[in-house]
Amino acid sequence: MLATHYANFPSRQSRSRFVATRFSQYLNESVLDVGCFEAPLRDLLPSASYTGIDIAGLPDMIVNLERVRHLPFVDNAFICVLCIDVLEHLDNLHTVFEELLRVSDRFIIVSLPNCWRDARRPLERGKGHFRHYGLPLYKPEDRHKWFFSFTEARDFIEGKAHAFQLGIKDIFATEKPKSRILRGLRKIRYPGDQYHNRYSQTLWAVLEKPVKDPAAASLRGHTG
Repeated sequence: MLATHYANFPSRQSRSRFVATRFSQYLNESVLDVGCFEAPLRDLLPSASYTGIDIAGLPDMIVNLERVRHLPFVDNAFICVLCIDVLEHLDNLHTVFEELLRVSDRFIIVSLPNCWRDARRPLERGKGHFRHYGLPLYKPEDRHKWFFSFTEARDFIEGKAHAFQLGIKDIFATEKPKSRILRGLRKIRYPGDQYHNRYSQTLWAVLEKPVKDPAAASLRGHTG
């Protein structure tokens, strides 16, 4: 059964604090933060060599992820590559995902939102609109380009791990805190994946590339 971590992220800063704490064991060396925006992780990872890329905000390097075919780094340039709630904003999601793998030397940390959860209640109540989608009068600067469920996000991560022979070091859901009684009743009514698709907020995964040189890995030191 997929583990669930109960947490709420009212701001990018709170989400970044969660990332810095929850994944601290992977973030002690060179880190690339893909889609960093204002790069709040920069100050939260004092022991890491941090590089943030994005088209806006406070990145170390300006990169238009929507148009890029190759990230401007050599293969295996960073021990850990982060991409937190970014891929769903990109038409070229699959290309960028493979670039995360290319420039990572060992770990890739990815999060994907459960779009079904965000849409379910507004649709059920007939509100006519919900965040990240819809038809505004003028083209927005940014929006989600993909609409997928929690189980589709999980299947994507597991499928890519299999295709590229990646290890899955960690995979879990985050969900807003609720009482145990309420969660229990919901799980009875919506068992298994139905529950995750309705209530899980985000899928998180830590992927690990295969170690090609065990001797070099031993000298560098294992994480986790």
